[in-house]
Amino acid sequence: MTDMTKLTLGLSSGFLRSSRQFPEWPAIEVAGHEVSYRELAQAAMRLAATIQAKAAAGAVPLTAVFAYRSETAYAAVLGALMAGHGYVPLNRTFPIARTRLMLQRSMCRSVIVDAGSELQLEALLCGIAIPLVIVCPDRADVTELAAKFPAHRIVGANELADAEQWRPVDVSVDSIAYLLFTSGSTGQPKGVMVSQANVLHYLDYVTKRYGFTSDDRVSQTFDLTFDLSAHDMFAAWESGACLCCPTQKQLIKPGAFVNDTRLTVWFSVPSTAAFMRRLGVLKPGMYPGLRLSLFCGEALPVEIVRHWTLAAPNSVIENIYGPTELTIACTAYRWDNKRSPDECEQGIVPIGQPFDGMRALIVDEQLREVEQGMDGELLMTGPQLSLGYWQDEERTRRAFVPVAGRNGTYTYYRTGDRVRRPVECKPLVYLGRLDNQIKVLGHRVELGEVEAAVRQASGLEGTVALGWPTTASGADGIEVFLETDSFDTKALLSQLKGKLPVYMLPRNVLVLRRFPLNANGKYDRKALQLILENTFGSDRSRIATRHPPRDAV
Repeated sequence: MTDMTKLTLGLSSGFLRSSRQFPEWPAIEVAGHEVSYRELAQAAMRLAATIQAKAAAGAVPLTAVFAYRSETAYAAVLGALMAGHGYVPLNRTFPIARTRLMLQRSMCRSVIVDAGSELQLEALLCGIAIPLVIVCPDRADVTELAAKFPAHRIVGANELADAEQWRPVDVSVDSIAYLLFTSGSTGQPKGVMVSQANVLHYLDYVTKRYGFTSDDRVSQTFDLTFDLSAHDMFAAWESGACLCCPTQKQLIKPGAFVNDTRLTVWFSVPSTAAFMRRLGVLKPGMYPGLRLSLFCGEALPVEIVRHWTLAAPNSVIENIYGPTELTIACTAYRWDNKRSPDECEQGIVPIGQPFDGMRALIVDEQLREVEQGMDGELLMTGPQLSLGYWQDEERTRRAFVPVAGRNGTYTYYRTGDRVRRPVECKPLVYLGRLDNQIKVLGHRVELGEVEAAVRQASGLEGTVALGWPTTASGADGIEVFLETDSFDTKALLSQLKGKLPVYMLPRNVLVLRRFPLNANGKYDRKALQLILENTFGSDRSRIATRHPPRDAV
């Protein structure tokens, strides 16, 4: 009798199917270099067989991928999955202390490292006593590394297992496909466990909805630590398409990247499109080869869509929505030049309707469903509902709650997003956040995490972080206030560079002797917002140049 709780190869099965059907087709293009499905499959099999042979018995079935925009990064993701593991993406552009914390909390016992990330190995492994299997497929001779890290097993290219030694495995539908750490309100990144079944349901829906084929060339503007990257990889590989990964230099000129790589499918945060508009590269007819353009990660302004429609006249444009906890995206709205302008509110494109199998519930503060046409918090459930937070049952209980609705009692994820429950046949409309979580250039940021880092670095309790200036998509950046008489703010900003990713770094630190309070005796954030406006005025160009827009992707 077939065990319906098991999947043969799980998430990697689509790639392997394409590698048999299209062996000489390009599977990836990285920095202008194409790698065929056959070549990538061989590299992934060697990594998978190596992990299977050398990973510690009984260890957590997770493999960290410490690689960035490289051929090895994609082979590592596939190799981890083909070994029967979930993958845990690590990012060398993040502060190393944050990356080390993610590695420690994930309890991975195997790590795949590309050549560009090897330089950070010493800092990454500092203080990690538990032996790790560290696979360095880009380095033939690892003698020097083995001598430097005697507590760990270093495996170089010459020691990798042969592809023929890889043995396919069955994985549980509830096993982790990837463990992704996002910003946490307590000051610590929280790990979201996304299962094999979650991602496979998502892929089944989007591949049919968008009609991917082996002729498609799909953008990869997102880093692996951004869950939207999973859409690009697996939707492309499921269909034999080519995944096109730009370098950071190419991302500074995204318009040229679209045309130089002959993209047919574009996917980015709206901030990238806004950046392209400022560069003057959303002129009519610039991207006739695009057939599909997707936007996600933050609210999508109407003006951006209008310009994109002209620049990519042959493209379908969709706004898709979904937090990491609901697996990449769970609602979609297709833009229509005639109908859509009347369905938008506050200059923002609707988030549309739930994917097949997903259910939306809009509730008040008591988690009671609101009437049609009323605002409330968006709760969602369905086959894309993730497994919860890694080793954090309390946080999981708070975010994943049982709610009685019209169709019975189900466990829903509380998104914290305010939406309007639509009247019949109308789309869901996004109206903003209910808490201190914001989007900065597409990245989800808990202001509480920024405040915790500032408190730790400054030793001061009086700390408030604000997203400013606010935009239709979230915020351009973060500003911080300290409650004290005086402080060395330059030294503080320097310290924070080692604690926070660049998109979470405060642009300025302002010192106030006493914070304004509201009627409840709490810090008056609106008054602090007014101080920012009076201090900096409306000069947003000052902010736009501080961190290059490439940090958005």
